[in-house]
This record gives sequence, C-alpha cells and structure tokens, in this order.
Amino acid sequence: MRDYLELLDRAYTGEYISEENWDLEKVAATTRRLVKKYRLEWDRNQVIPTDHALIDSIFQAGLELAVELGVYCRSTERIIHLKPEEIEEGLRTMPKTLVMGEGKDARSLYARRIGDERAPLFFGGSPGSPIPEEYFLENVLSYAREPLIDLLTCGTLTEIGGRSVRTGQPLEIVATRRELQLLHTALARTGRPGMGMLAAQSSVSELGDLAVAHPNLLRRCDSHLVPLLNELKLDFRNMARAVNSWEYGMINASLPCVIVGGLGGGPPGSAVINVASFIVSNLVCLADYHILHPIHIRHVATSTREVLWVISAVGQAFARNTPAIIVADIYPKSGTGTVELLFETAANAIVNSLSACHLEGCGSADGKLPHCSGLEARWMAEVALAVHQQKMTLEEANTWVLRLLEKYEHVFSQEGGNPGKPFDQVYDLKTLRPTAEWQALYDQVKTELKGEGLII
Repeated sequence: MRDYLELLDRAYTGEYISEENWDLEKVAATTRRLVKKYRLEWDRNQVIPTDHALIDSIFQAGLELAVELGVYCRSTERIIHLKPEEIEEGLRTMPKTLVMGEGKDARSLYARRIGDERAPLFFGGSPGSPIPEEYFLENVLSYAREPLIDLLTCGTLTEIGGRSVRTGQPLEIVATRRELQLLHTALARTGRPGMGMLAAQSSVSELGDLAVAHPNLLRRCDSHLVPLLNELKLDFRNMARAVNSWEYGMINASLPCVIVGGLGGGPPGSAVINVASFIVSNLVCLADYHILHPIHIRHVATSTREVLWVISAVGQAFARNTPAIIVADIYPKSGTGTVELLFETAANAIVNSLSACHLEGCGSADGKLPHCSGLEARWMAEVALAVHQQKMTLEEANTWVLRLLEKYEHVFSQEGGNPGKPFDQVYDLKTLRPTAEWQALYDQVKTELKGEGLII
C-alpha cells in the first residue's frame, strides 16, 4: 500500500503539462517516433500477424513508451513518472493464475500462450450495453444459463424506477447495488451461486464501485474495472477504485480502450500504446488481469480489420515476452437478430482465442443498445473452442477471418449501422429461450460454417 501512496504523491509533485500537450507532444509524437524506430507496419490482409520479430518489436516499443512517458493524472494535470525498476517489478509480479468465484463454480484464469493446450475461459454478458431495468434480470439469465459460460458480466442500468442514472450522483449507488442484487439472483436461479463476476458496471464514477464492496454484493472472488483513460491517463476517481480494492480485496481488471486511428495513428502505433497501457496498469490500476478492448475511431467495433490486428498483436506480444492474464472483449457492430453479428463474433472469437486471450462478450451493436443476448455468447464460446480443439494455426485462422470479413464488412459503411433488435424481441422473457427467428439464424450460420470446414 505504501508504494501506491507514493504514486499518489507523484500525482501532485510530477511535472505539469496540459492535457492537450500530453496527447500531442507526449503520446502521439513519442508513439510515432517508436513506430518509425522499430519499423512497425501492418498488412490489412493479414489480420493475424505471424512475424515473431514484429510482435517482439511491438512489445519492446510499448515497454519503452511506458518507461519514457509514465501516466498522466487528469485530476492534477501532472505526470506520474514510473521508474524502470518499478515497471520491471510490475511485469515480474503479474499474476499467472487467478481464481474467480468460489466453491464448485470457481474458475482459474491463467496467462495463456500461443498454441496453449488449455482452452480459454469465457465471460458471458453485454459489458457496457444499456439494459432496461424491466428485463435486466432476464438478460443476465440468458448468459448465466449457458453451460459454456464460465464467468458472468453484464450491461449497465441507466435508469432506476424511470429516473436517469447520472455520473457522480447518488443514484449511481442505487443502480450499482441493484445490478449486483440482480446478478446474484440470476446465479441462484441457474444453480451457479459461486460463479465469479466482472461487475459494478452501472457506475461511471467511483461511487457505485465503493458502494458494492460487500460480501453480499461484489465479493472478494469477483472483479471490477479500474479503467485507464485515453491515452495513458487516469484520474482520482479511478485511483479510488484501485485503493478501495487494496483494502477490500476484490480483483482488479484494467481497461484501456485504446482508440485505433487516434493518437497512436494506425494499428502498429495503437498496439504499442495498448502494450504500454497494460504495463503501466500493473502499477497505477493495481491490475490483476487486463481487458483487451481497442476500439475503432469511426466504427467502434472490435471486428474491423484494424482492431482485430491490434488484438492479435497485443495478445501475442505478452504471450511471447511476459505472459499475462488477458481477456479480449468482443464488441460487434451488428446487433441481435442479424447474421452479421454471428459472423463478426466468429471472427473475433477466432482471433482472440488463438492470440493467447480469454474471451468476453458480446457488447453487440457497439455496446450502445440493449440489442444483445446469451445466444451470441454461446456462439462465441463454441467457435473459440472449435478452433482450439482443431489446433488451428495462425495462418489457417487468418484465412478463416478474411473469409468471415467478406460476410460482414459491409456493415461498416451501412447507413445507421446494423443494430438488429432489442433483447425482448429475440428472446421469450418467460422461457428465456431465443425466438424461433433468432434461433433459425444461429442454426443457419452454424450450418454454413460447418460446411466450410469448421468442426463445431
């Protein structure tokens, strides 16, 4: 704890810089220089990179970026510099295994490697998606009842009793506690009361996070997010989440949502920033594991070529250089009730699984609408397990993903996107089963990919 208090001191004593200058003079300029120094390039037709030298260079560039820049504290407009020996210690002490949940429902997350014999684990839920209170429980149940789902996450309650939940206001406390109560209800109803959770999603500020640190709500065997802001920034709200976890004991998941096409430029620079973000998160977020969730500057989705490349490069970079527990999030452009959602999910599942990550999903429809269900989470797990069990190579996987891109890439230029339908229109809220129409689309896509050679 003393070491973290020293980091808090640096938030007051570090070098002053405006946020704009941090973005442009520090992050953008330094990343551009490192991309040039290490000659980092990408090929849009190779969304899963296989050049080991390139992957290792991305890691080294990210490490150099972390050492050179440190982290920017928005609350004080000062730089928290991190000593090289602190960064090395953070990398050395990253957990390699981590138990989430309890009793018969406990699962062990582990640092994966390329070609790992052990299968990935699966978080089921719609992280970040706004889910109406009236069917929040049913939505969560649609994931919790899926046998292939190991751990539970959820969307956010944006209204309570018809009242909007606003950042930093008392209703955040109510919403986040209500979220945890409903999650526990879902686990009890499905006979999986000890299942681990990534929760406290309904509070943007630290209020809700602090309010659910209780054995009957967010248990010590559960995890919560300690976000890193874009890019390589944090504030006292998120540092408070880290401090609270130290005292209480729940598990920390870092979340840097690196913007591909933003300050890092294209995919190579964005991958460098993502590597650096995980490295600094070991210290400033007290991270136990990392959520890999780069987003496209225009399309948001994790299923674009550019973002798929970043996910694969970052996952492989850590697996080859310093294995860490990484959970790659899936945020498709399309929503439930569309075949494109299933093709996007399949592409992401292949990339995430074979790039040494566990999987979380799906934040369908860019995570902006309640257009998400447990069926695509089942599909995510089925595809990931299929390519794992087939021992698919990275080269074979790249061919598969390029083929899948042909089936859904049109949605990125489609006016209005491809939102699909809300949860209550694709699931029967009483039986908690997909509607005949949604089930038929799933069966159709599954049959199609089987016919193309995926053993699923």
